[in-house]
Amino acid sequence: MEFQLKDCTEKQLPEILAIFNEAILNSTALYDYKPRTLDMMYSWYADKQKGNYPVIGAFDQEGTLLGFMSYGVFRVRPAYKYTIEHSVYVRSDMRGQGIGKVLLKEIIKKAEEQNYHVLIGGIDASNSASIQLHEKEGFVSCGLVKQAGYKFGKWLDLAFYQLILKTPENPEEV
Repeated sequence: MEFQLKDCTEKQLPEILAIFNEAILNSTALYDYKPRTLDMMYSWYADKQKGNYPVIGAFDQEGTLLGFMSYGVFRVRPAYKYTIEHSVYVRSDMRGQGIGKVLLKEIIKKAEEQNYHVLIGGIDASNSASIQLHEKEGFVSCGLVKQAGYKFGKWLDLAFYQLILKTPENPEEV
């Protein structure tokens, strides 16, 4: 499968919305119940832009979005400023073709470029494919919150995985 990575713009928000909503309705990748709206996506995208957080997509040769990645605030307290929480989503019909791996590697690269120190992934504990993907890229388990969510008639455990990056060289308490 050939694809290229590039920044997503507002033009991709309907495709991002479709990927999010498929995951909401059919999986435990997102602990949401109701599909999102396009207005919600515009607000989501504006927040990413305001925080200087990348939204990078994998595109096929026709320019169709196959998957995307982003990251954002882990916690709002100032001392957490070097830690971010990331997300990777791949269109349901494109999973298992290496797109998620390439997007995850891009997250790591972008986080290092932006001087972050820790990447956190919150993954439903039953999502073995995502857990394996993260472990192959060096992420390690750093906690499990049992019964953190309730969806599809059952309690869901939330596993946290982290990757400690080399950056920043000179952290500041500002």
